[in-house]
Amino acid sequence: MKRIALAFMGLLGTAQVLSSCKKDYLDENPLSLYTPQTVLVDSLGFEAAMAGLQSVVREQYTVDGAQGLLGIMQEGTDVCIPGQVQGIEVPYYNYTLLNSQDQGAAYFWGWAYRTINNANQIIAGAAAAPSTLRQGYKNRISAEARFFRAYAYDLLATLYGDVPLIDTPVSSPRTDFTRTPVATVNDFIVSDLTTAIPSMFDANKAVSGRITKGAAQQLLGQVYLRMNQPAKAESVLKDLINSGTYKLISARYGVRSGQPGDYFSDMFIVGNQRRNQGNTEIIWGIEQQLNVPGAQTNAQQRRMWVPGYYNIKGMIIADSLGGRGIGRMRLSNWVDYRLYPANENADMRNSRYNLKRRFYYNDPSQPSLLNKRVTGLKGTDTIFFITPYTTKWNQYNPADPFGYGTIKDLPMMRLGETYLLLAEAQFKQGKTSDAATSINMLRTRAKAAQVSASDITLDFILDERVRELIGEEQRRLTLMRTGTLVDRATRLNGASITGLSKTHLLLPIPQSTIDLNVNATLTQNPGY
Repeated sequence: MKRIALAFMGLLGTAQVLSSCKKDYLDENPLSLYTPQTVLVDSLGFEAAMAGLQSVVREQYTVDGAQGLLGIMQEGTDVCIPGQVQGIEVPYYNYTLLNSQDQGAAYFWGWAYRTINNANQIIAGAAAAPSTLRQGYKNRISAEARFFRAYAYDLLATLYGDVPLIDTPVSSPRTDFTRTPVATVNDFIVSDLTTAIPSMFDANKAVSGRITKGAAQQLLGQVYLRMNQPAKAESVLKDLINSGTYKLISARYGVRSGQPGDYFSDMFIVGNQRRNQGNTEIIWGIEQQLNVPGAQTNAQQRRMWVPGYYNIKGMIIADSLGGRGIGRMRLSNWVDYRLYPANENADMRNSRYNLKRRFYYNDPSQPSLLNKRVTGLKGTDTIFFITPYTTKWNQYNPADPFGYGTIKDLPMMRLGETYLLLAEAQFKQGKTSDAATSINMLRTRAKAAQVSASDITLDFILDERVRELIGEEQRRLTLMRTGTLVDRATRLNGASITGLSKTHLLLPIPQSTIDLNVNATLTQNPGY
């Protein structure tokens, strides 16, 4: 008690001394201050800012407690049906529930504008940076930020149509936003990318994990397609392919090349996913690394795509089965039973190494079942537990059998998609023979039957995108970009979908954003 009393007396004494000081004692004199003006003056500052921007970008489909963000991009389309849903994805197959209060639409809107504001800080900082910083570096770091800004605006334009166009940093609250016509937003995206491309490194010179010229070219080609300018799309995509920087994988390689598998599946194995690991096809991948601070996301692709097979008596979690999945979504019957040839050897992308269709009991504690094929599961909900699935997200960490996070790289762009975008651009110009040639590059690699000009339609190209890109492509974005969501989803996967209409070719503007925007009118999309 005596010590407490003495301490209290000491505090009183300190208070008396402070109260007798001059008023300037309270003036702030921070020894360090982190603002764009103080940090964006040298390469260390810009690299720190770029790391922050990349951190935001990594969160595109990741938020604590909302694994279903990934499901939003797949369920309610032609490729997936709901499994053990998390919740946020429900309005995207039961469209009668999709309204202006939707959490998913609000999340993607907020993510895009966080990305844009971070990019704006870097672009403005590079323009104002001192002359002591090399101009070539300023151009390059600005170009990388312009790519991310264009990427975010392309997402916004695809999902929402007209959106507020913000090209300078916002550092204080604003309540006066208005929607800019999508045509103007598109021109802004094109300007960003065409400005960026000349200053960007080729992939052969770039640091692993950084944005390169090829990624900007691919995005520009896709944007031109959304703008219905297929000739421009064809030109830029051909430049990318003919650069010689990237090459389709057509031979076994990497850490499991001596084990059963094929060269298509090799691309999706940890240790093989990066350019410096032998993947000549990857154009942009978001790298992740086990046991490196900040190098993992909460993205749950494995939990979404891999079923909960371990719930079946006689089966346990195994690396060969993809680790621990939950089966939050399931491939549609169209994908499972009608998309590929019946013979899995007729298309490598449908091989047992790429689409898991057969299961065998693997629990040693059940010797009567061990190594027998799992069949005839009466009363079992096979949507969740035993169902065909893509192996692209198979992943197992013995130190984390529960499978909390994803340690695989996230493939965002690869050359396989480049050929598909090129085929789409050629088809839209009536060049069906050229489009068939582009698609046959992929079918030759997959050892699949060749197609001819008479086979080429937009539907066929969209089918081929699934065969090549299932599990990588954000399918909703593709179908919204091409205006085919309603037709394909209802025709090919209608049994799992309720209330889909043309209204849903755009998402609702978040009502919370509209309500806060008190000094201008931010109009809602029709139907919401």
